[in-house]
Amino acid sequence: MDLTPHLPALQVIVPMLSAPLILLLKPRGLAWAGATVVSLLSFAIAFNMSLVGADGGQLTYVMGGWEAPYGIALSVGAFSSLILLIVTGASACALLAAKPSVDMQIEEDRQPLFYSAWLLALAGLTGIAVSADAFNIFVFMEISSLASYVLIAGGPDRRALPAVFKYLIMGTIGATFYLIGIGLVYMMTGTLNLADMEARIGEVTDLNPIFVAAGFITIGLALKAAVFPLHVWLPNAYTQSPHIVTAFLAACATKVAIYVLIRFDFFVFQSNFDRHDFQFSLFLMPLALLGILVASAVAMFEGHIKRLLAVSSVAQIGYIILGASFITEAGLTASGVHLFNHALAKGGLFLAIAGLACRYSDLRLDRLAGAARSMPLTAAAMVVCGFSLVGVPGTAGFISKWLLIQAALGQGPIAGILVVVILVSSLMAFVYVWRIVETLYRNPVEDVVENVREAPMPLLLVAWLLALANIGFGLFPQFPLVLSQSAAELLLRHSL
Repeated sequence: MDLTPHLPALQVIVPMLSAPLILLLKPRGLAWAGATVVSLLSFAIAFNMSLVGADGGQLTYVMGGWEAPYGIALSVGAFSSLILLIVTGASACALLAAKPSVDMQIEEDRQPLFYSAWLLALAGLTGIAVSADAFNIFVFMEISSLASYVLIAGGPDRRALPAVFKYLIMGTIGATFYLIGIGLVYMMTGTLNLADMEARIGEVTDLNPIFVAAGFITIGLALKAAVFPLHVWLPNAYTQSPHIVTAFLAACATKVAIYVLIRFDFFVFQSNFDRHDFQFSLFLMPLALLGILVASAVAMFEGHIKRLLAVSSVAQIGYIILGASFITEAGLTASGVHLFNHALAKGGLFLAIAGLACRYSDLRLDRLAGAARSMPLTAAAMVVCGFSLVGVPGTAGFISKWLLIQAALGQGPIAGILVVVILVSSLMAFVYVWRIVETLYRNPVEDVVENVREAPMPLLLVAWLLALANIGFGLFPQFPLVLSQSAAELLLRHSL
């Protein structure tokens, strides 16, 4: 039996139906094993669909046999395939490495609940990527958000509670803005199916409510994606959450919101609004440039390693938004590749930090001095992933930044400014990454913990898997590049 036509539905159904079953796995280690198997299966489903997307194909699944716009449709193309690979890959890698960190931070009797919430977050994020219906995107957005709040607050650090409360408030505002925008579009078009919206907006005589809807949707999703200056929830949420949760969410959560933002703009709005491409660039390009420079500058002076990398994520989101704001195939391709490469680099960095946290209770930089002497493999993995974040040649990060520079050169009079910002911010990234490297390899202070040993083997192996992937995709970038090019062609085809 060929399951390929059913893969979009299975992508969501497998983790969603598995989540309540995980609650029943009380014996030690079974909940982790079950969640890990489900994540690996989800990744296998996403990989199979990506092969279709790389060829320019699209998988569509109609729930219950009811054709859209009356029924619920799921659709997976090149762009959604890329996002699904990032989400399921981040979940699988984090869970493969999770057990030592989770055993240290989460009480044993609460672990089934923790892993159940993890699978709900996974189901919500994948549901957003496969949904072809604007309201179902909202439903899956809420599922993933509520599960993420549980994950972030699930650790032993009480400081996570105010962090998750801020995240909840900002996430609720973002979701509300999105829902108001969808309501306005539905009021004018009578449909929630994205493809149907695109066709019917062109028949609307009064576009003012649609313009207002576009504003609400853009701001709501920008808040979810932590686009500067709507990023205030992100540093604390990533810093205070359990270490393995940070590795998962930092690699994929904001990227799903960026995906929805770009999908709405290119699939629904740009083909129907005159000069909307200019408005899109005028609104997002300055925010992207400010985010890149301001966040990089803040990261240069941050003293806590998790918060430093959390703040740097705002700058990396800026690169992704900057490429999309060019409204060109080259810019969108660079954005897609950077979505993938940043997930590799940041996921590897936070997994290495989870390894450090198993041996060091204090993750301030000055308390990690000399850690490379007792944890050389963990430190080396951090160096590789950090250099990829900077964009050092031979790493995956170099590929996406090189593509971004090439795309910026086609932006006419402002090309020089754009290239200078990218180069200067890369130098700033080198400064804050080098602060980490220099701290890990310098002589330790006297009262630093002694007799520290290497990170637990699962964390170390997966961190090195991602470190080697950063090198591998830096030398052989064809797979994410082909997917990103196919996604860019599809997006521009809808915006013409």
